[in-house]
Amino acid sequence: MGYYINVEPGVNVYVEDINPTGGKTIFFLHGWPANHKMFEYQFNQLPQLGYRCIGMDMRGFGNSDKPWTGYSYDRLADDVRSVVEALKLQNITLGGHSTGGAVAIRYMARHKGYGVAKLALFAAAAPSLIKRPYFPYGLDKEVVLSIIRGTYDDRPKMLREFGDMFFFQYVTQPFAEWFFQLGLQAAGWSTAAVANTWLGEEGLFSDLGRINVPTLIMHGIHDQVVPFPLAEVQKEGIKNSILIPFEYSGHGLFYDEKDKFNRELALFVG
Repeated sequence: MGYYINVEPGVNVYVEDINPTGGKTIFFLHGWPANHKMFEYQFNQLPQLGYRCIGMDMRGFGNSDKPWTGYSYDRLADDVRSVVEALKLQNITLGGHSTGGAVAIRYMARHKGYGVAKLALFAAAAPSLIKRPYFPYGLDKEVVLSIIRGTYDDRPKMLREFGDMFFFQYVTQPFAEWFFQLGLQAAGWSTAAVANTWLGEEGLFSDLGRINVPTLIMHGIHDQVVPFPLAEVQKEGIKNSILIPFEYSGHGLFYDEKDKFNRELALFVG
């Protein structure tokens, strides 16, 4: 079941609600530059176990509206709050991949975990995707600047190169093409705007300590996009958290080891 939810005047986001009459709810936030369809292999399996799965396309991506502005972590977290309120969600597990994980963390801090009973982070881009003078982990700033330049100069080429480093396990050419098309569904300006948000000074350092629900951290040890040490920093900063390394995964652990991913997530949700 798919529908649009208004998050601010003139801006609607697309939400897919799978097994809406199911039991416990898992709300998935996708990573950059894809959309909710990246969780296809979770949506195929978890509803069979009785879960209700909700996938939201963040503004600027997938089927959602693509306004010129509104790509800060604060605004994206506020969009999530609008969906939680519109669907009257309670006691959910909020799960986020990569940038979606960063938005989930900001949501927990900014909205005091409204409606959320548990948090699940999948290769989350937090507390900072880039290295900083006081933070030696993450990507070099120049890598992100190159992504932004590539978005403006030749977005398909940039997306193709990003896809080539996304997975650790072998993926077929048809699968790689499908994943590539997910990125093309975004607007170029929103693709660049979110990348600019990674460079912002806000970061998520103070947010980690404000999370007070059980938290599952899953992260591929071969991740070339969000290096594994960031998961260890998350584990140190979030009370009542557990870290599960994925030994045969890169950034796309939801597909590289999809059976383990689905199993561990289901065990955590309960």
